Parts: sequence; structure tokens; C-alpha cells
Amino acid sequence: MAIPTAFSGAKLESLSSSAAAASPASIGLFCNPGRVRRLSIQKGLFNSGIRCEVAASDVVDQSQSSGNVTSSSSLSALEQLKSSAADRYTKERSSIVVIGLSIHTTPVEVREKLAIPEAEWPRAIGELCNLNHIEEAAVLSTCNRMEIYVVALSQHRGVKEVTEWMSKTSGVPVTEICKHRFLLYNNDATQHIFEVSAGLDSLVLGEGQILAQVKQVVKVGQGVTGFGRNISGLFKHAITVGKRVRTETNIAAGAVSVSSAAVELALMKLPESCHTTARMLVIGAGKMGKLVIKHLVAKGCTKMVVVNRSEDRVSAIREEMKDVEIIYKPLNEMLKCAAEADVIFTSTASETPLFMKERVVDLPPVGASVGSLRLFIDISVPRNVGACVNELEDARVYNVDDLKEVVAANKEDRLRKAMEAQAIISEESKQFEAWRDSLETVPTIKKLRAYAERIRVAELEKCMSKMGDDISKKTKKAVDDLSRGIVNKLLHGPMQHLRCDGSDSRTLSETLENMHALNRMFSLETDISVLEQKIRAKVEQTQK
Repeated sequence: MAIPTAFSGAKLESLSSSAAAASPASIGLFCNPGRVRRLSIQKGLFNSGIRCEVAASDVVDQSQSSGNVTSSSSLSALEQLKSSAADRYTKERSSIVVIGLSIHTTPVEVREKLAIPEAEWPRAIGELCNLNHIEEAAVLSTCNRMEIYVVALSQHRGVKEVTEWMSKTSGVPVTEICKHRFLLYNNDATQHIFEVSAGLDSLVLGEGQILAQVKQVVKVGQGVTGFGRNISGLFKHAITVGKRVRTETNIAAGAVSVSSAAVELALMKLPESCHTTARMLVIGAGKMGKLVIKHLVAKGCTKMVVVNRSEDRVSAIREEMKDVEIIYKPLNEMLKCAAEADVIFTSTASETPLFMKERVVDLPPVGASVGSLRLFIDISVPRNVGACVNELEDARVYNVDDLKEVVAANKEDRLRKAMEAQAIISEESKQFEAWRDSLETVPTIKKLRAYAERIRVAELEKCMSKMGDDISKKTKKAVDDLSRGIVNKLLHGPMQHLRCDGSDSRTLSETLENMHALNRMFSLETDISVLEQKIRAKVEQTQK
């Protein structure tokens, strides 16, 4: 979504006039614990409080009268912003916000439309950061979730802009997204990504693949404008949390991935007598496909067919598992292989379904020994197998949402492990918030040094003019060095009291108090000036 060449028009109007449009009837509040904190078992245990969200209208407070907004067309966009009823946004600190849709809140048919391939993450970050109220962004898109993390100048405006962007890029109506999304802010957003990285928010508790996916967000984001200090710091800390939880708890002991849950589901649906003899077909030899093969081998399967675009990956898997007969077939033989299979696992990145009803209906029936049903276990998002295949009498389709059946067991043990992990997450969340709060002092440090430097340069020029033009370069340098030395020594104390890096016993609260005191004493900056600078930067960026 492009930013207008001036900070005005529809975007500014949405700030300044929304109060006039708001009415008791148009302000909708809903409380939905299922939406705000997912339906996973561990969530209910640790987060019993219900949070309220503003409905999709994202209206502003009624108390903001539109009569306060100046109507002069000669005012600049910034002046309009400052004088509008929406200037409450100027007093907000930039917020970390998560706009998410996960397996706990959103059916797969909606998630697959919103999914963003990894190759498109940099483009998505750039487009998100071009929105008027978004400073930083990251995308976490997996088979179980589609979550957008942003640093927003305004929570309400930021959420509205991101939701509209999601609708525009996916074709899913805003109302449909709002029906399924969950919104988390600041501390809650931090805790959420830490839980995600630790495997607490996964369908299968403690699964390891999500940590690799969080790492990939950082890898892809490196060097991308918009993957800024706050968001990159958040994801890097999440990686640390994920590693620590798996090291210090036994949460990963016996835990299974989505791929192994898919194998478990297939075995649950097959008669026990044919677990090792059923004809297995795996379509796709990527990360997920390779894990499916490994878990099939672990369950006693000694022969399977793997369909893939190229043989290289299949050969590598065959080298790794030399005691298993893995037969490679090219993609153009997929239907022929499916006709000879009892269970078909699909895990490809295809944007269109590989199997629809009309393709499956002509496949020969499977034997009674495997239950007379051909099983399609589809762990891809977007889906590789159409739901219409279920209409056939001799076929059944299961997708990632059906894996819940597999993970319903051992509830007590999973909750105990989750409690251990939550203690670590709580500790790490406090550390991250302290780090983020300490960033507030950085602008003050820069402003104070710049303030002192302006005084130094001005006084140095006065001194040099009094000394005349016949002074030597050595003397000039000596006087300049003297002035710099005096300033540096005077600033040393205040600078030390503005740094919160754990090198001394000073608390974050004391550091922030020092920052506010220096801001007041030297008039270094105000909330409005910070916002002005950010908005000016966005306007200038679009005018280049």
C-alpha cells in the first residue's frame, strides 16, 4: 500500500474525523478468550484473564470532538495532526503489536489464502513499513500460523492499516480476517512469540520445527529495511528463549513434530495388522517430507515411494537411511504412484491442489486389508488435496487441522512441562522489556551530546575570533581539544546515568527517571517532537 505524497487525504482524515463519525452504536467491544489467547490447553492454564478488543471499526473515543480540528487548508499535514482531536496518538509510545491467525483460531481454508511464501517476506516487510503508522515489521508464516509483528506509532491505526493490507494482498475480506484474528500488544506480544518459539503454542507441544522457522525470520530479515532494532531484537530473544526452554526442561522429550503427528494419524486410521505392510507414498522431499519419511521408518516402514521434482533430495535421504528401500519417482508419475498407494502424504509448496475429486475418482480401490479406504494425509498450507475428495466413498482426506486428534493424549504431562517452560518465559519476557525500555534513553543521549556540541562550537568560534587570524594551527587544535575535553568530562556523569546495560546496580526505573529529568532541564525532546520526526521521515521518503 503506497503512502500519499503528503500526510493528508484519507489517511489523515481517518485520524482527525473518526471521532465525529463515532457513535455509541458504532463502537463495538467484544470479549473473546478464544480469539485473544488461543484455544490450546496450556493457554487456558496460564492466561485465565479475558482481554477485550476494539471491533473492526477501530473507532476513537467519543470524547474526541471534531470541533477541535482546524479546518484551514493552509495548515501543513503535521500541523493538522497536532491540532486534531487525534493527537492522543502523539502521546503513545510505539507499540509492538501482533496481528495473527493460527490453527487455534482460524480454519485452514482461510489460513492458506493469507499465507505468505518465505521468498515474499522481504517484500511484505517493505510494504508494511510503507503504511503510515508502521515503523518495523516481520512475517511469520507457517502451516499452523500466519502472524505479522509490527512496531506501530498508533495501536488502533496500525492494526487497521495492517488488517487492510492483509485483505488487499490475500483477497480475504476485512470482516473475515477480523472474525478470526487475535491481537496482542507489547508484553502480551512478547510473551506470545516466546511461547511460539518454545513450542508452547504449537499443535504438538514442544515441536522443534517452529524454532527453526523463527530463526528463518531473522535470517531473511537481515539487511531488510523495516526489520528494525525492536523487531529483530524481539525475534533474536525469542530464539534464545526457545533454546533455553528445550535445554532446561524436558518439553521436547517424546514430543513430536507435525510430520510425526501426521504419521501417527495415518496409523490410527489403518488397521493395526497392516502398519508395516501398507503401501506408503510421500509427495514432496522438502523438510516436512523428509521428516515424514524418518517417522515412517521409526514406525517400522521399510519401503516407500517418494515423488519429487528432482532426485537430488531423495538421493540424499536414501544415503542417510540406507536400510530402507526408498523409490524415487518424478512428479509426472504422481497419479500412477497414487494408484498403487494405500496412504499418500503430501507436503509440497504447490499453490494449487495436486489432488481433486475428478483425479482421485478413477484411481483403483485399495484392498480390504487396509480398511478399503485410501488415506490422504495433507500437511501442506496451501492444501495439496481438495476437501472434495472426502465425497468419494473409498477415500478420506486429513489436513493439519485434523492432527488435534493425535495430540489429545497425555494432557497432564504436557501441562506440567508447559508450567516449567512458562517460568523461563516469564523471566525472559522481563529481561526483553527492560532492554526495550532502556532504548528510550538513546534519543536523550544523542540530544544531550548534540546540545553540548552546539554550545562548544559556538563558544569556540567566539574564542577564535577574539584571538585573531594570526594564531597557529597548533594553537587552534589545542584550544579545540581543550573544549572537547571539557565537554566530554562534563557529559561523562550524565551519560553514565542514562545507560542501562547491567554494568552497575542502577535500576531501569532510576535510569528512566534520570532521562526524564535531563529532558526537562535541557528541553531536549517531547513526545510530540519524536512523532513529528517519524512522520516527517515517512513523508520525505515518499517524496523522493
